[in-house]
Amino acid sequence: MHEAMPPCGLYRTSGAIGAVEGGRLVYFHNHGDPGPGVYLPSHWQSNRAHFSTQGITLPTAEDARLLVPLLPEGFYAVREAFHCCDKQCQRFPERLLVQLGYQASAQALLFVPTLRPDGLHLPARGTAVDEGCLAALEPVTVPIEIPAAQGAPPHVEPPHGATTLH
Repeated sequence: MHEAMPPCGLYRTSGAIGAVEGGRLVYFHNHGDPGPGVYLPSHWQSNRAHFSTQGITLPTAEDARLLVPLLPEGFYAVREAFHCCDKQCQRFPERLLVQLGYQASAQALLFVPTLRPDGLHLPARGTAVDEGCLAALEPVTVPIEIPAAQGAPPHVEPPHGATTLH
C-alpha cells in the first residue's frame, strides 16, 4: 500500500472494510503492522470509546476512501446555539460545555456535564445530535492526567492538539 493514507483517528465506515460493515465507528491506524487497519470499539469508559487491540488490516489501499472522518471525542464549547435535530428535542445554548462521544454506529452523542459539590459530573447518557450540529462546537483545552508508575504521583500534561491517544 503505497498510496497516501488518511491520518490516524476516529472515522465512520461508509461501506464494508473486510469484516467491518458500513456505518461503524472505527479507529484508523495508518501505520500498523502488517499495514494500515481499522479497530472497533471494545468498550466505553467516561463516554469515550476504547478500541480493541486486534484490528482489521485494510484489504486494499482503496478501502481508505470508505473512511469518513469524525471530530475527536472530548470537550467542546457550543459556539452557536442549536437544537439536536429537526424535531428540536433539546437545545444546546451558546457557551455550554459539552462532551462529544459516539455510539458504535458512529452516531454523535453530546453529554452535558453538571457541577456538583464534589466536582464536575459526567452523565452516563447523552443526546444524539445530527452530524451538521457539530459545526457549532469549538474544542476546549482540558489537561490530561497521566497515571504514574505505582507509588509515584500522577502528572498532568497539557494536550498537544487532539486528546486522542495514539
